[in-house]
Amino acid sequence: MRILYSLLTYLLQIPVAAYWSVRAIGNSTYRHGMGQRFGFGYPKMQRCIWIHAVSVGEVQAAAPLIRELKRRFPNHPLLVTTVTPTGAARVKALFAGAVEHSYTPSELPPAVNRFFESTNPQLALIMETEIWPNLYQGCGVREIPLILVSARISPRSLRGYARVLPLFRETLSHGIIIAAQSKADADRFRSLGASAVRTWVIGNIKFDIELAATLVSDGQRLRRQLFGERPIWIAASTHADEEQQVLDAHASLCARFPDLLLVLVPRHPERFRDVAKLIEQRELAYVSRTNGAMCDSACAVYLLDTMGELPLFYAASDIAFVGGSLVPIGGHNMLEPAALGLPVISGPHVFNALEIAEMFVENGACHVVTTADELAAAVANLIKDPEAARRAGEQGRKIVAENRGSLGKLLSLLEPLIGEY
Repeated sequence: MRILYSLLTYLLQIPVAAYWSVRAIGNSTYRHGMGQRFGFGYPKMQRCIWIHAVSVGEVQAAAPLIRELKRRFPNHPLLVTTVTPTGAARVKALFAGAVEHSYTPSELPPAVNRFFESTNPQLALIMETEIWPNLYQGCGVREIPLILVSARISPRSLRGYARVLPLFRETLSHGIIIAAQSKADADRFRSLGASAVRTWVIGNIKFDIELAATLVSDGQRLRRQLFGERPIWIAASTHADEEQQVLDAHASLCARFPDLLLVLVPRHPERFRDVAKLIEQRELAYVSRTNGAMCDSACAVYLLDTMGELPLFYAASDIAFVGGSLVPIGGHNMLEPAALGLPVISGPHVFNALEIAEMFVENGACHVVTTADELAAAVANLIKDPEAARRAGEQGRKIVAENRGSLGKLLSLLEPLIGEY
């Protein structure tokens, strides 16, 4: 099975290289570090702690862990790898050179070997569930402890992994430690061949979210400067075919609440221009963050077309819709707005964090909608009933507070594996 898998990775290199080359034509962020994807140009390191986080959400979730590793193990350099350029940009924004960054190598065995020869990790931490058979085997043969952090497997993914069970079992046989989000996740990993004694339930470190001490006051100051006293709802981390529904909902809401403002935050920066055109096609007055214009009373939409400012704009808003959920992306992080006490609205597609979403819905912290009309109705109800909005926000804040502590459990697993030198 592994031989077939490796052959397939070789065959896929031509379309993969073509994909990255095409993306690089119009986006310089895809050109930077392209060689690393094929095994070249990694930083030279010794005994580093390697943290892999696919994109922005995983980098944000890993941030408290990275800071604590730097504090506890100052003699160990840290390497953070990502798959996406947006993830790379978030690493640089959060840590400003305090950690090394590179892109993850492809699954080509030569690329994997060059990655390990250059970076020499002492410990590997993979956020959530990124399964890379050749990369994991590289850890195993070099006796590098590998931990899946906040590991999860959805029932749908379980069925997919079961189709290649021999490969999955072999991948999990390299002494991997599973630090699962829930008992259900741990049981699914065990059913796929994970070692029972190496599988632990630590919870989800995303609950150990860090908010800057001045975030709320900074957000309220920004709100006064940009928006005055207008009611504000934010649609965050939206995707293609989702902005249309959000704008439909907002047009309906504006007929009832003329001073209502929508802060629209597309997930990927390469789509900022397309979303701006979409707003223009709707003939909605808008201002973008990058043009620096004032948002006057005629402005219906504020387009947040920068990276790294989403928490600040959550803190400046009244109601949060979390995107990637009206379309089958799987949903994005609803813990951030919840930690700030915002009532949360989501679409039905939340399989990326199903347990969290169910917890929020069951406790009245999140309202699920399936259409633009339902989204408009949910926002309208929260505007008309501030007390209901306050209760929903407090429930979300309470859920976040009660589920903290996963980071401490994880560090207790890591400490015996990290030696000083």
